Amino acid sequence: MAKARRVAASAGASHIGPVPLLPPYALDTPRFRFRALAALAGRSPLGGEREVALATLLAARLVVGALPPQPLPQGVRVTRATGARAWFAALALPPSLRQPLARLVDATTSLDRDGLEAALRAVIDAGTPQLDPPAIAELRDVVRAMNVQSS
Repeated sequence: MAKARRVAASAGASHIGPVPLLPPYALDTPRFRFRALAALAGRSPLGGEREVALATLLAARLVVGALPPQPLPQGVRVTRATGARAWFAALALPPSLRQPLARLVDATTSLDRDGLEAALRAVIDAGTPQLDPPAIAELRDVVRAMNVQSS
């Protein structure tokens, strides 16, 4: 791996030393946090399964937007929650998932971290029958991140 990151290697004092491929001020490549949820939505057939995956993906993104170290401003979270509420109403979701999603959307607009965690856990529990293990693991990672940040 070290060889892949260098253009030239030093063989002696008169040769060019290691040259990194990225300049020292370059940023790391961003990594999408919910790849398994997005992949599940992409490979699921049209209808309920896909809509559950998309709804939980949006729910997870709403939660992450409310978490420290840089939570979105209150006004932005309220605007996002309003849009999510309208979008969830248009989806063909199981009744068992509608109420937990509504609670989660409301929880993302407040500063109550315990309420937000409980709402996310309820969404995970309600969506588990239609989500695959990697997608559930991503959602549980958000719950763990909430617990770590509150410590």
